[in-house]
Amino acid sequence: MKTLPAPSPSRRHPGRHAQRGVSLVEVLVSVLIVTIGLLGAVALQANALRNNQGSFERTQTSILTQGIFDAMRANLAGVTANSYNTGGMVCVAPAAGTLATSDIARWVNNLHAQINPGACGSIRCAGGVCTVSVQWDDSRATGGSDAQTISVRAQL
Repeated sequence: MKTLPAPSPSRRHPGRHAQRGVSLVEVLVSVLIVTIGLLGAVALQANALRNNQGSFERTQTSILTQGIFDAMRANLAGVTANSYNTGGMVCVAPAAGTLATSDIARWVNNLHAQINPGACGSIRCAGGVCTVSVQWDDSRATGGSDAQTISVRAQL
């Protein structure tokens, strides 16, 4: 029977340079890469939240603009008498007196409550065609300017 040769000393006891698992440096590098990725995800989430707020404000502006148009359609006599014309941006709700000023006061208060406390609005009617404009601060949105203005024109 043949005897097998004894294993060489290098096979029995691996040298110092043989790979035996993961080193601490490799673990630290992988933790650094995961951390950078998570920070990027957090930054994306923060931008998405800011942009969603700007989108919400534009949607509310559109809804409130349609609301004042509905109030004006319900009071066509006030529209033809130019009672809804504001003569510029109105940032403070007027004192309620007539139906038109009550509608404008309610509209401006809703702008402040639902969009921004600094939101302003204007109404200009001529010949049955009315333009409603709303202006507010949208500086929180990414790439947004400080002042956003939306104008909607409708035939009443």
